[in-house]
Amino acid sequence: MISEPIDIAISCAGSQGALAKLCGVSQATVWKWRHGKRVKAEHVLRIVAAAGGQISAHQIRPDLPELFPHPIEII
Repeated sequence: MISEPIDIAISCAGSQGALAKLCGVSQATVWKWRHGKRVKAEHVLRIVAAAGGQISAHQIRPDLPELFPHPIEII
């Protein structure tokens, strides 16, 4: 299963290696994120920043709504 938010972040950063450098992790870690490994909470905001806001934190870790709440939809 490929993680769409991580793919977007990789695309924005330019490569897995570039995203890894921006997040302070190895390229292998980014590959694991892309292939379904859960991203540690401490890296989520770095990924969002690397993606230039094209993704939201809750898309990466929807299981942590207290840390990364889903934006409220305005009707």
